[in-house]
Amino acid sequence: MRRFIYYLVWVAALATTPAWAQMPHDAIYMGKKAVCIAGIYGHSSWNEYWEHTLRRENLNIGTHTTQSVMLMPAIGISNRVNVILNLPYVWTSTSAGNLMGQKGIQDISAWLKVKAFKAQGFSLHAIVGGSLPVGNYVPDFLPMSIGLQCQTFTGRLLANYKNPKTGLYLTAHGSYGWRSNIRVDRDAYLANGRLYNTNEVGVPNIYDAAIRLGVLRRQWQTEVFAERSACMSGDNIRRNDMPFPTNNMQATVVGWYGKLQPRNVGVNARVGYVTNGRNVGQSTSYSVGVLYQFSFKK
Repeated sequence: MRRFIYYLVWVAALATTPAWAQMPHDAIYMGKKAVCIAGIYGHSSWNEYWEHTLRRENLNIGTHTTQSVMLMPAIGISNRVNVILNLPYVWTSTSAGNLMGQKGIQDISAWLKVKAFKAQGFSLHAIVGGSLPVGNYVPDFLPMSIGLQCQTFTGRLLANYKNPKTGLYLTAHGSYGWRSNIRVDRDAYLANGRLYNTNEVGVPNIYDAAIRLGVLRRQWQTEVFAERSACMSGDNIRRNDMPFPTNNMQATVVGWYGKLQPRNVGVNARVGYVTNGRNVGQSTSYSVGVLYQFSFKK
């Protein structure tokens, strides 16, 4: 596997074709037999959180920080069909208290993106994806956990309009995510005001929606966005208690994304801020990435 990754990077360094990095939430596609590999570092921190709807601080943990590095290849099966993979390594820490952070490989995910319809500057896209836990991390240790250890499947419909002359675009999407039950290292737990005498925990399903306004040109991209995600059910963090996988977590995020990619090598950056939420931290996040593209075409 390591030799294969070295080979991909080496080929990318020799490539000379224009590159377009793309994600599961945009209308950008790699061409047939083209591959773009993104190496991304992410950082998120907060010192206040919502306990149900009460925004508060917790001096026992101070500032909570989550960091990650991930490898994300995007593969062009055809000009209208792409596959996107992602494997992150995540670690958590706090500035106070004695809670030990977790670290390790989280969940591997895969997305299939299909351009289902296009007419002039308007297009519709069908996107499906899923994830499987890879690392042996502990999900029942929030907020120090690096994941929830559940299997997921997500369906997404995305609409996009792009002006062919100016590159100005507007993108909107809506998604629904199914999440499997998990098992925790305890014989019973409290949720929804009830005692469950089992170690199997139901993780709430989730939906998300977003709108993006930006400009996409041949060598660069910039956009502003607003995102909303929320569980379809679940309970709330009890007063002065720790979070639990059954919690109804909700968040609204606003931010900016930019990319500079003149040819086969590029960089991107993203900044986000949680404006309001429920059972989540009011976090400020950013990520920076390096992009490489190559093609299998002769």
